[in-house]
Amino acid sequence: MLFLSENLKKHRLLKNLTQEDVAAYLNVTPQSVSKWERGDSYPDITSLPTLANIFETSIDLLIGMDTIRAEETRLKIHETATECQRNGDYQAAEKTYRSALLIYPNKPGMILGLAGTLALQGNAEEAIELIERGLPLSINEKQKATTRALLCFLYLKCKKAEKANALAATLPHIRESREVIQPLLSKGLTCDEIDTNIKTILLGDIK
Repeated sequence: MLFLSENLKKHRLLKNLTQEDVAAYLNVTPQSVSKWERGDSYPDITSLPTLANIFETSIDLLIGMDTIRAEETRLKIHETATECQRNGDYQAAEKTYRSALLIYPNKPGMILGLAGTLALQGNAEEAIELIERGLPLSINEKQKATTRALLCFLYLKCKKAEKANALAATLPHIRESREVIQPLLSKGLTCDEIDTNIKTILLGDIK
């Protein structure tokens, strides 16, 4: 029932029906329909086939199973790619994300996932391009903070120390914080040390 409320309202408006119209079809009060659309209560499960018929859709679409399945699919994609990364098979992880982007071209998780995989392979330039494209789309604050920390080291790797330091100064006070990142950037890290920090940010402290 997670998406039922918003879908009831969406489909009602698409059919140019009022809450009174829907209520009349189901022999309930308009106040009941209003409560359903606000998520304050739900229609009886036996009403779902009638609602689906009224809106000329399926029960699955009405309750949001398409959205739920899409979210489950994306989660499985991330789990598969992450497992490949942890096993050191970065090419398989890259292939997983590139295939996913054909289906979900504007999903920030997929864009940033591919960027991280490319960063692990040393492809800093394309990783930067993807991150700069994906970050504005993301609403996940933890994901954004981690990705900005990663971007600092990618900028450094591409000899863009000024951009790296400017970005590091904006990092929040969490694990990938400015207190941690800024001193590292000022140390004159080697490429190997930069790569180590990239792996730590993306994969944690694994060997």
